[in-house]
Amino acid sequence: MRASRPEPAISPAAAARDIVVTGRVQGVGFRPFVYRVARRCGLAGSVANRSGQVLIHVEGAAAAIAEFEAALLAEAPALARPELASSLAVASRGARDFTILASAGSGTADVHLPPDLFCCADCLAEMRTPSQRRYRYPFVNCTQCGPRYTIIRSLPYDRPSTSMAGFPICARCRAEYDDPCDRRFHAQPLACPDCGPTVVFSRDGREVCRGEAALRAVVDCLRSGGIVAVKGIGGYHLICDPANDAAVRRLRRRKNRPHKPLAVMFPQQGSDGLDAVREDVDLSPAEAAACRDAARPIVLARRREGSRLSPGLAPGLSELGVFLPYSPLHHLLLADFGGPLVATSGNVSGEPVLTENDAAERRLAGIADACLHHDRPIVRTADDSVLRIVCGAPQVIRSGRGLAPVEIALPVALAEPVLAVGGHMKGAVALAWDRRTVLSPHIGELDSQRSRAAFSQVIADLQAIHRIEARRILCDLHPGYASSRWAHASGLPVTAVPHHAAHASALAGEHPEVARWLTFAWDGVGLGSDGSLWGGEAFAGGAGRWRRVASLRPFHLLGGDRAAREPWRSAAALMWEAGRPWEPPIPGAALAAQAWGKRVGTLATSSAGRLFDAAAALVLGLQTVSFEGQGPMMLESMALPGCRGLDLPLAADANGILRADWAPLLAVLADESLTGAARAGIFHESLAQMAAAQAAALSRSVAFDAVGLTGGVFQNRFLSERIAALLAAKGIRVLLHRTVPANDGGLAFGQIVEYAHADRTAPGRSEARKT
Repeated sequence: MRASRPEPAISPAAAARDIVVTGRVQGVGFRPFVYRVARRCGLAGSVANRSGQVLIHVEGAAAAIAEFEAALLAEAPALARPELASSLAVASRGARDFTILASAGSGTADVHLPPDLFCCADCLAEMRTPSQRRYRYPFVNCTQCGPRYTIIRSLPYDRPSTSMAGFPICARCRAEYDDPCDRRFHAQPLACPDCGPTVVFSRDGREVCRGEAALRAVVDCLRSGGIVAVKGIGGYHLICDPANDAAVRRLRRRKNRPHKPLAVMFPQQGSDGLDAVREDVDLSPAEAAACRDAARPIVLARRREGSRLSPGLAPGLSELGVFLPYSPLHHLLLADFGGPLVATSGNVSGEPVLTENDAAERRLAGIADACLHHDRPIVRTADDSVLRIVCGAPQVIRSGRGLAPVEIALPVALAEPVLAVGGHMKGAVALAWDRRTVLSPHIGELDSQRSRAAFSQVIADLQAIHRIEARRILCDLHPGYASSRWAHASGLPVTAVPHHAAHASALAGEHPEVARWLTFAWDGVGLGSDGSLWGGEAFAGGAGRWRRVASLRPFHLLGGDRAAREPWRSAAALMWEAGRPWEPPIPGAALAAQAWGKRVGTLATSSAGRLFDAAAALVLGLQTVSFEGQGPMMLESMALPGCRGLDLPLAADANGILRADWAPLLAVLADESLTGAARAGIFHESLAQMAAAQAAALSRSVAFDAVGLTGGVFQNRFLSERIAALLAAKGIRVLLHRTVPANDGGLAFGQIVEYAHADRTAPGRSEARKT
């Protein structure tokens, strides 16, 4: 630190300024940084937090103040994102020194919640050094690392406003906290073995041991094939040995998660920390960079031949979710165990991750053999973030710890604060006011009572901590979604936004520089403005003025929502719609065919996602799946690259919508003389060529600056990259999501962008229905 050299003496005041800095300046060591820079420049004055802002008063030579102001942005801590809101010349106050003042609240908040930070190199080295008093302490942290979002109860960010308030700081920690030359100067989660949290190992709801003994007990349990629920930063993980087939099978059986992939956390080894990861997966440079990102997300990467890990981690898939440890506790467990660990969400499948010790004991009792708790409360849940590299850059699959809450500026200001509640799957909500939007972390599916309770809690928390009360609710057009029902029961005015307009606007909101779009919105199903189920659409225009210009040939889907878990229904619908005889290999197939013929229990759809489900049923023989997207993910994993696709017919319907006909694909998908890999490859290539052909045909009548790909289907790397390559060859720019999930986790942000741009007096727009 610069404090190792003598600081300039405080110079007499020749000038004075009041400076306000906003942005991400809470929880990243910004006030200590300001203190050190001011002392270096020989300035007097003060720095304080106020409701998300940093207020600075400086006095001294004009040149020194100019140097100070430049350094505020140029030399800010790596995790800070400061913005200079104002700098005003003021009268001198006769300051003699530079001090850090106590934080103050105000009625107007400019709150930017800091994310949880991974354990820094300095703290890791300290934790691994026997002579240090924090040797092997699982809660070591400093101003540049440790929990933030998950421990903050309110802002300004000071210890009494966090879940560390219950841990009185000891004398030695206090000395570090008060020392401007220490990296823990004003580190709010500061702790040590004498005054901080501790870990507790329990079995059958009873404490067995604490501290070092607890860590040894966890490792012993894991080595014997056990499953342990471990409390982390944003919630519990269920961990076990990923090389132990029996342990992996036991975890799947107990959690009722037969096929959904399990993520693996690897020890940090080698010059870039990824040597252990590379033993089991092949990392591209972009995937390696994503693994090392400060968010420490789960990154999907191709599994290596001969991997030592259980094939049951991701059955039927070529990729494995891998990530590096981000908490000191993780580092200790991985080092003591001597290898990677399965680390999957500690929850009942489909529900939010658990955060409370007692709840984990109760709800995970049938899954975990033991628990490793700690006594630092988790204020709010943060599941691990998930990324996939698509077209050479990260695409967010699940926005959670380290990434969320996500803040994106709106290009237009809102007249009143609004709350968007998203859809039903992959729940997330967003709060927006003025030009600010804050998108919450992933909540989960809204099927269970606990998920809906967490959904309501996140809504209340977002408004409380930002001191913003929504005056309007935005929701999906589908009235049956739990989020839509909540919106209509809220008592506030409601604007319902069509599902795919929200998808398209979410992408447009990430790329505000694009004025004219042609956006493909492909997903499972969402209610369209005509009352049918859309899912394979293309829109021209921009947020608030989308015009549906292309789609897929519609078909009648049997069984509604059940089709997402029973791919045979999609296969049957396509085969029968095309007039091809096909008998599903299920009991009661004849009755199903009769019901379909009479349009009993059927709904018309143009869903690309259901097209993928049908292909998975025909190529893989999948009749049922255990998680959303299982069939399409398996189909992508096996798809043979370089196949020649079919030219699918395009024709305008009576409404001028350019429809693509999928029927020619059915003969290939059902042709068992071809390998499954070839059929999957032809299917992917045909859809990519079809999208490119639609874009080329529409370019003759629609002006656009870029083509967008949004919706859950475009999490498929094979498909997205082939479309991008085909259009790039025609000189057409393709844009994808980068900050907001392409799936329904991005709907809430899209609802806000659509609402913000919408001219609600314009006739005929595919937009919001007010109630």
